[in-house]
Amino acid sequence: MDTRTAERPDTAPTPAAPTAGTVAVVAHRKKTFGGGLDELRSRLVGAGVGRLLWYEVPKSRKAPKRVRAALDSGAELVLVWGGDGMVQRCADTLAGSGVPMGILPAGTANLFAVNLGIPVDLPEAVRIALHGRRRELDLGRINGEHFAVMAGAGFDGDLIRDADRQLKGRFGRIAYVWTGLRHVRGECVRTRIRVDGADWFDDEASCVLFGNVGTITGGIPAFDDARPDDGALEVGVSTASGAVDWARTLGRMAAGHSEDSPFVRITRGRRIKVRFDAPKTYELDGGARGTAKRLKVRVVPGALTVCCPDPAH
Repeated sequence: MDTRTAERPDTAPTPAAPTAGTVAVVAHRKKTFGGGLDELRSRLVGAGVGRLLWYEVPKSRKAPKRVRAALDSGAELVLVWGGDGMVQRCADTLAGSGVPMGILPAGTANLFAVNLGIPVDLPEAVRIALHGRRRELDLGRINGEHFAVMAGAGFDGDLIRDADRQLKGRFGRIAYVWTGLRHVRGECVRTRIRVDGADWFDDEASCVLFGNVGTITGGIPAFDDARPDDGALEVGVSTASGAVDWARTLGRMAAGHSEDSPFVRITRGRRIKVRFDAPKTYELDGGARGTAKRLKVRVVPGALTVCCPDPAH
């Protein structure tokens, strides 16, 4: 049975918002991009931004407080400078507000920006943030917190927790395969998964993934049909155990053939409940969040307005 939902059409291009309004920058000051934050400020002033709110944070977990301050100060657009962790923290706060987010991909991992076609080019990213079309995109929500790219538990959570940042920065998806094989100790545990109220999986599993977009951790194309505007999440479960199984699984995922692995099942749904027999590490958008025996996951349709490239770009 085809379980996918009817896709909503892409949001039609909207007229460019006037740049004379109130624009907030929430920046991870340790991340570099183009000519840095000095160039960003110059470009925004040169673009005619009338009122500029400026917030810098040393860690992404400090960002939500600054986003709330920006909203309280009347921000009409919030520009987020950083990687997926920074975007996730800001998206979690902006969800449901209607205030658009512009992404300036200054992090090591910029998967949400990549999936949306936002380039690692500061002048063009600023242009898109100020004048690109506004799209209402879905977010996922896991145990009360929103995510934009993906969430996962089990092997994936352990991998995120243990991945070496320098290695990740140098080698991308290969780093995750290598790290995964070095940390293949993650055992299978009894896992029960219900999708939209129906039992879907009840067996030993080593990893559960939830995808809002197609390309996930490490740049791996895990979910070919995923779209951030279709009102659903991709759900994947792996039964791989041991180095040989995981070498085959990660290799096929890295090659973009997740569905061909004998150790992977994939479906789609709106509300997912997961129960593990033992606590498992879980993560969202590349950030570990501790352990849990139960996960409640759902899609939040149209939760976040994002500044995106025009269709012609």
